[in-house]
Amino acid sequence: MVLRELTALELGAAIKKGEVSVKEAAQAALDSLSAQDKALNAFITVTGEQALDRAEKLQDGAKDAQSPLYGVPMAIKDNICTRGVKTSCASKILGDFAPPYDATVAGKLANAGAVSLGKLNMDEFAMGSTSETSFYGPVKNPWALDRVPGGSSGGAAAAVAAGIGWYAIGSDTGGSIRQPASYCGVTGMKPTYGTVSRYGLIAYASSLDQIGPLGRDAADCAAILDVLQGRDPKDGTSLDGQYGTLLNGLTGDVRGLKIGLPVDCYGDGLDEEVKAAVLAVADVLKARGAEVVELPFPVMEYVVPAYYIIAAAEASSNLSRFDGVKYGWRAQEYEGLHDLYCKTRTQGFGSEVKQRILLGTFALSSGYYDAYYRKALQVKAVIKDAFDKAFQQCGLLLTPVAPTTAPKLGESLCDPLQMYLSDVYTVPVNLAGLPGLSMPCGFDSKGLPIGAQLIGPHFGEGTLLNAAHGFQSDTGYHKRRPGENVRRDAHRASLQKGGEPA
Repeated sequence: MVLRELTALELGAAIKKGEVSVKEAAQAALDSLSAQDKALNAFITVTGEQALDRAEKLQDGAKDAQSPLYGVPMAIKDNICTRGVKTSCASKILGDFAPPYDATVAGKLANAGAVSLGKLNMDEFAMGSTSETSFYGPVKNPWALDRVPGGSSGGAAAAVAAGIGWYAIGSDTGGSIRQPASYCGVTGMKPTYGTVSRYGLIAYASSLDQIGPLGRDAADCAAILDVLQGRDPKDGTSLDGQYGTLLNGLTGDVRGLKIGLPVDCYGDGLDEEVKAAVLAVADVLKARGAEVVELPFPVMEYVVPAYYIIAAAEASSNLSRFDGVKYGWRAQEYEGLHDLYCKTRTQGFGSEVKQRILLGTFALSSGYYDAYYRKALQVKAVIKDAFDKAFQQCGLLLTPVAPTTAPKLGESLCDPLQMYLSDVYTVPVNLAGLPGLSMPCGFDSKGLPIGAQLIGPHFGEGTLLNAAHGFQSDTGYHKRRPGENVRRDAHRASLQKGGEPA
């Protein structure tokens, strides 16, 4: 049995049957991490000893485990609080901050028998689309080490794609789960806003942020969401609902389901190879009995400007708490309180974060609030209305995840506008609070993964996951892993940086 080739559910089943011990699974994940992560840089903090200790403690309960993910090694994005474990948001300003409490999702995962390998690298404070803005250095794409893994949950996507752990928990503000899932050839999902508690998620833009899973396939994501979902009294934005049955509802039967193709998402700027691969998804679902219809979606030109104004405005407010007084890193030399604030924030935040704070503060200032922020909120309402009209005609929407496959390292940082535009297909989902899923649907001529996005109405996770499961039942894109040549490159880079032979 090659553990690396198993899905999280398959490994969980093997653990329950006694075919694999929890410790063997944890050790296999840590061995993979040791062999690859010096090249990938997917982790900020590795909790290897804690993982092995927990694995030993969990073994006795494996046969009677209720969760199908019991004992399966995984990892958590570094903006989700974990008690006693460094949580830095990939920023200098938080230093070695170790929260005194667990995020709600971290507690739910622990109760389900998860084995955490550590905290995953990301764009600083989740601000970026490439995972290159981290204080701890950029994450590399396991399919090609000269390419970005996407962002901000790039460490999560890279780790799952490389076989370092079987799933990961990330956050999605404007595509931060779905876009890296697309670039790295894994399945990632942003749930309906409010279905997963944000308590313990260090906020970027509170009205847009949502925690979600990255896994090998839709079934893994369904099982993870079954664990994570539910109302939380600690999060006033969390919602009541019928949760915990997503995995059992996966049949792959899409007969009678009407799937919409928003024609405005398939125009200029979309790479032809990406377009062809995404449209091929429609053909597969049509062969399974779905009906595919084209429909207009005439708001695409407004989504990126509206998103970045709203997100930056909320970020400027949320990040005001990081001042060097209560926790985190503090400037060493200062004169008075104002100078402490100024120097700590100037030296502690990276350039991308400072740009967004400045943009958000400007948009919220008294002279420009109505012209920018209020207008962006009005556009947000128009975008939500456009989705409502679309879902009156169909049950799901099918779009690309990103205009291209993964760009080379450094390209997006040299052209920030291009980086922002790479989110054009994902940010509308966050603005409307809808569920969205990215799944592998092909590879381009360079061998890089292509992702397709399915979008559902509010609380449409079951329909969305079932359609993705149907597609993956008839295709094998989600089963492909980065090749041996990439692992050799990672091994070579590890040795060059002083790593041990794999």
